[in-house]
Amino acid sequence: MTHPISSAGSTAGTPQSALYESKVVWQLPIRLFHWSFAGSVVVLFATGLYINAPAFTAGGVTDSYLMGWTRWLHIAAAMVFTVAFLWRIVWFWIGNRYARSGFPFVWRARWWRDLFRQVWDYLRFDFGTPHMGHNALAGLAYTIFAIGLGWGQIFTGGALLGESNPGGFWDLTCGWVIPLLGSSFRTHMWHHLFAWGFAVFVVLHLYIVLLDDRQYHNGLISSMISGRKFFRKRLADHQHQEDGK
Repeated sequence: MTHPISSAGSTAGTPQSALYESKVVWQLPIRLFHWSFAGSVVVLFATGLYINAPAFTAGGVTDSYLMGWTRWLHIAAAMVFTVAFLWRIVWFWIGNRYARSGFPFVWRARWWRDLFRQVWDYLRFDFGTPHMGHNALAGLAYTIFAIGLGWGQIFTGGALLGESNPGGFWDLTCGWVIPLLGSSFRTHMWHHLFAWGFAVFVVLHLYIVLLDDRQYHNGLISSMISGRKFFRKRLADHQHQEDGK
């Protein structure tokens, strides 16, 4: 599929449709994961703030059940978060090669070279050649924040949920977290800290996405809806060499 893009960098008399084309990078399950995950994080953070410090109430105890409904919404969003999180891990293995792009191959010298080059390029605002999938820097950020913090939230949240049903599924699955961290209070503190880690990640993620989309004009933002990104045909050979190849 070809698509015309602005004339920057084109040769005289050459149709833009001959220089650019698009391809499906993010498959539908990846896009569903992304928006389910993003929506659940927003709901979890907002309801978590209220649960941690209820700054207001709505009427008396018999007139309203605001805390109860907030907690229910928090748990429902946590279930969406967990399912989306586990589904993304499954799709890492069964999806296309872009589903595995950016994986931190810390045992490969090439990955470290790519990482340091990208850090240096960002510091200089010289972004170089765009990746169709995730580059090494993005992959490392997702591994530390989305994956690392995600596991932390699931285990600490599951342990706290298990306290309300001793011997239930979440208590049996995650109950070991509370004695590991020292107490229920400390588990709450870690759960709260991980939530703020996600808030920092979201801000950085939005900044980088907007910056890259403006820099490359390759449909980065719209690709999470359509799945398609645009690239110059003369870069096709480079794209076949990136991300896990």
